[in-house]
Amino acid sequence: MKNINRTLRTKCLLPVLAIFMLTGCDDYLDQEPQDALTEALYFETAEQFENSANYLYTRLGFDYEGDQDSQGDASSDLSGNIPATDAYGQGNSTTPTTDNIWQNNYTYLRAVNQLIEKAEDYPGNQSDIEGPVGTAYFFRAWHHNNLLKRFGGVPIAIKAFDVDSEELYAPRNSRYEVVAQMIEDLDMAIALLPSQNSLSTSDQGKISLEAAKSLKARVLLYEATWEKYVGTTTDGDGSATGAGSNKPSGYPSIENMFTEAKQAALEVINSGAFELWDYRDELGEEHLFYLYNLEDGGSNPIGLTKAENKEFIFQTVFDFSLRKIGKNLTHAKPITPSRKMMDMYLCTDGLPVQHSSVFEGYDTMLSEFQNRDFRLKSFVSEPLKEYWGWGSNTNGGGAQYGVAFSESGVAFDYRYVPQLTSPGAGRNIGYQGRKFTTEYILRETNQESFNYPQIRLAEVMLIYAEAAVELGNGAISDGDLDISINKIRERAGVAPLTNALIAPFSDLTMLGEIRRERAIELDGENFRFDDLKRWGTAVEELSRNVCTTYIEGTEYETAENPKNPGTNIWLPSAFPLGLTQDEEPVSTYSGIASTKPGALILDPSGNRIFSLKNYLDAIPTNQIDQNPNLLQNPNW
Repeated sequence: MKNINRTLRTKCLLPVLAIFMLTGCDDYLDQEPQDALTEALYFETAEQFENSANYLYTRLGFDYEGDQDSQGDASSDLSGNIPATDAYGQGNSTTPTTDNIWQNNYTYLRAVNQLIEKAEDYPGNQSDIEGPVGTAYFFRAWHHNNLLKRFGGVPIAIKAFDVDSEELYAPRNSRYEVVAQMIEDLDMAIALLPSQNSLSTSDQGKISLEAAKSLKARVLLYEATWEKYVGTTTDGDGSATGAGSNKPSGYPSIENMFTEAKQAALEVINSGAFELWDYRDELGEEHLFYLYNLEDGGSNPIGLTKAENKEFIFQTVFDFSLRKIGKNLTHAKPITPSRKMMDMYLCTDGLPVQHSSVFEGYDTMLSEFQNRDFRLKSFVSEPLKEYWGWGSNTNGGGAQYGVAFSESGVAFDYRYVPQLTSPGAGRNIGYQGRKFTTEYILRETNQESFNYPQIRLAEVMLIYAEAAVELGNGAISDGDLDISINKIRERAGVAPLTNALIAPFSDLTMLGEIRRERAIELDGENFRFDDLKRWGTAVEELSRNVCTTYIEGTEYETAENPKNPGTNIWLPSAFPLGLTQDEEPVSTYSGIASTKPGALILDPSGNRIFSLKNYLDAIPTNQIDQNPNLLQNPNW
């Protein structure tokens, strides 16, 4: 495996910025270049171990570790950002020569393992370096998990390999062996790391034992559902294809994994170390929008800073002066919701659109936004509404909070008109996403510096609810809902989920509603593909038409563009795929509204051939060329 191989032996001690503090501490924002020190010298003192652990945080970026295929779920069934050649979401991917997830995570593992190995030779008191060592065990599980989700079973890397290490040419371990290693590493991290509650002000932002418990809960839920709904169908036999299905001695049962996931999540929820973001009273229905673009006090109307965000358990930290995100997020990143996603948002009475008595329908451009989940208006622009623009962009001048648009003195206040004119470019296709965008002046096009949530409390609550309903074979108590999912719904202005609420509707199930809540809450945060796969529903869910707004019989059909009088909002010639003619089927796992006739088609079902083989990606060919012991995944 010369190039797990080559990447594993790559020199890892690079000059970098170690940025991870919540409030920003110069000591951590400007670390000494680690390659200026010899390896022997560098690991002599507790401070040097601390610096080495700080370096591990720098391997985290914005989004999914540099993965361009599934970044932000931009090509999932819930996204309307569907270009005509979206191979990943369609299931048309080809076997790559190289892969960033493979190469980067194995490179990162070398520095992690080096720290763990050097700790064994530390001459001082082991308690002095527990934090750094626990951090390394956390990251070892983190990087193996990134590999597992993409490829299934992979070679386990728990040594800082040298060029001639035999392990560089080893076959793949099974997914079950990888999971067992991750659980072992996370248990070590939990034993060594301090609680968030005991961290000093200067240490806020470091990985805590609650972060390790959260990751353990995530891993256990993922594997329990994968084993329940997918089983060994993607493993291969380990002789001709795939990594095989070998389970190590003592491997936990599905029930045990659900039980442990629920317990770990509950311990984090009850720790009191984190709390949900909730500024409904101060910021109104759009308060969740500001959670995802929080910088300094100028980034929102009431002057909140990153210190007010207590929800992110583990995050990538950025800074406007020292470490900007460096990606075209605000213009290019926003996830435009598909028709399906728009209908997944609940109404304020806690029911989906097809059952709610307060849903106002689709007749006007604004009607479907009324009496809905606050997350809809937080993450999707309302038609014909004025929004602050993006700094230097010609459509805006940046936010001037407390000043009316008419009094702002800005020549190009931004008024959102949902033009339906250019689907091929991935823009002007109806809805416009707002999550992970900014309205802060001079903070657009590579200038943004808000933090990225790798793990947050809302996800942990969703893990708890899903594990509970799985343990109950589809049933869950109102009490379990109240300590988890209903806290998320409360801040979203949605009535609580109860057994009595959905009992009258045969198409609604507790499992389905919890999965719906997960889809809404985590949209655009790189969970959707993995969720559909582990639930065993990806083939069906990703093989349907992807649609956007309803046209027939609605205001869109004839409305003029108020910013360009004499032209219509909808340009039929821009949408050669036309409109849906029949009622699209509902989801396989929840009573999500079916798509009715008259919706614009962005990507037809005929283009979407997602199959079981796509549950795992192909091993890059350059790895197999250099290590023939690596067997390709089935059907690639």
